[in-house]
Amino acid sequence: MIQTDRLTKTYGKARGITELTLHVPEGCCFGFIGPNGAGKSTTIRTLLGLLSPTAGSARVLGLDCVREREKILAQVGYMPSEAMFYPEMRVSEIIRLSARLRRRDCAAQADALCGALELDTRKRIRELSLGNRKKVSIVCAMQHRPRLYILDEPTSGLDPLVQRAFWAELEERRREGATVFLSSHVLYEVQRHCGRAAVLREGRLIAEGTTEELDLENKFFDYYEGRVRQ
Repeated sequence: MIQTDRLTKTYGKARGITELTLHVPEGCCFGFIGPNGAGKSTTIRTLLGLLSPTAGSARVLGLDCVREREKILAQVGYMPSEAMFYPEMRVSEIIRLSARLRRRDCAAQADALCGALELDTRKRIRELSLGNRKKVSIVCAMQHRPRLYILDEPTSGLDPLVQRAFWAELEERRREGATVFLSSHVLYEVQRHCGRAAVLREGRLIAEGTTEELDLENKFFDYYEGRVRQ
């Protein structure tokens, strides 16, 4: 579902990601982890064609991330790390707008997700806490039931009960055949919910494998300080 070959993105002299090679198989939940500033969001935005790579290549759903960006975006459920929307719009209006942009009737799925996440759709965006804005972002990313979910720090700001509902919904969709690629800096979360993972540090891949092989919880500081290499 996702294949990169020495993917590199730099910002002038600043580092983004360096020669990143990844393979995300269909039907798995794949964790992409690392400390803040490791390059996780840069990778995701490059995969989606929102940033142009400096070197290397990437394919998502078999499509080239540069030449076929619009086709990729049409088929992916993307949740950015920043939950930002038009502040004066109501939650229900944002969710309907997201569905209309995809030319899809997602009303039934949206209602189910809002119920599971306990999201009040009558409120305006400016009235919402960070956690509730994240809920809106989750609904927008999931209501059209895509084949591939690309989620950037999806649970930050969510309370434990909402996190549980989110993971239950995501796991149900994975069992139905969807693929999940999510970034996080919470190692225990990836260890518990993902079958495979990759660890990024200072823009470089330092480890990749099954979560059992990586033993993320016990090697927390080793990975984050770069003392473990696979």
